[in-house]
Amino acid sequence: MKSPIDDFDRKILRVLQAEPALSIQNLSERVGLSHTPCWRRLKKLEADGVIKGRAIILDPEALNLSITVFAHIKLKQHDEETLEVFERSARARPEIVECFSMSGDSDFLLRIVTGSVSDYEQFLKHKLLHLPGVASVNSSFALKCVKNTTMLPI
Repeated sequence: MKSPIDDFDRKILRVLQAEPALSIQNLSERVGLSHTPCWRRLKKLEADGVIKGRAIILDPEALNLSITVFAHIKLKQHDEETLEVFERSARARPEIVECFSMSGDSDFLLRIVTGSVSDYEQFLKHKLLHLPGVASVNSSFALKCVKNTTMLPI
């Protein structure tokens, strides 16, 4: 069972969201705890799954991945096996950087990054439309990114 999150835990999480590579010494100073209690709290947050991992944020433009596509997916059927196979297949495609199961008109919303519109067209024709259970895909291209953050409002 997960322990309740207190104010010190929230401070630790806020600081780490902004600076994930911060040393435990600097983290403990920032949140007002000594080294060992801060380390114990950090390990508990990791063990409880509150902290799932740490990431390095890359600039897609610098890597020639400037096209972001949001693809609304409708499935042919909605049985458990079809949903699980689709989700497993979506997780396996590196071009799909986010996949959400949705309520409403679409079954899934995918965020896909590619280097060009023609790259996306090839991905759509040769991969996306062939994922298990896909009935239709409605794609929208992002014009620009106004906000992109991994920081939760804690």
